[in-house]
Amino acid sequence: AIIDSGGANIASLRFALERLGASPALTADAEELRAARRVILPGVGAAADAMQRLESLRLVEVIRDLRQPVLGICLGMQLLFEASDEGDTRCLGLLPARVQRFPDRDGFPVPHMGWNQLDFEADAALMTGIGRGEYVYFVHSYRAPVGPWTVATSDYGGEFSAGVRQRNFLGAQFHPERSGPVGARLLAGFIEHA
Repeated sequence: AIIDSGGANIASLRFALERLGASPALTADAEELRAARRVILPGVGAAADAMQRLESLRLVEVIRDLRQPVLGICLGMQLLFEASDEGDTRCLGLLPARVQRFPDRDGFPVPHMGWNQLDFEADAALMTGIGRGEYVYFVHSYRAPVGPWTVATSDYGGEFSAGVRQRNFLGAQFHPERSGPVGARLLAGFIEHA
């Protein structure tokens, strides 16, 4: 199931999953989410708006209580953390850290937009079949810090978490649905093995 969080990447994400043979339901129904084998929390936009939508749909506690594999993508990954500097937003609180804005630096315009390489911090089922140094597509102005939850990093004027895992919650800061064969391998791994 894909959580109907209002994210702009939902159509391309559904298409990418359908190319892999999946038939994802787009839903904001708590019972459908609890019954799904896998759940994806997509996101494009602002943290405060996304959390407000999840709260209005009464899905915050539902998401926190899910026991099946849950994949947060881009903003969806950032929402897994305690808070975001974007609008000083309280997020889902599943990872004990705060998402921060990229600092303004010469040569590193914000947002970070484009292809960048992955490096790996830990062996993770989420990254099965993806090699060190492979390129994936990012679009984000905020970054999650590196910590014990980090399974993949990237560097944009400093290292940040590009992939995370905490219990059954996984996250990809990049957009697998826009990352060609590498992203397809990540989504296939999530469908088949997560």
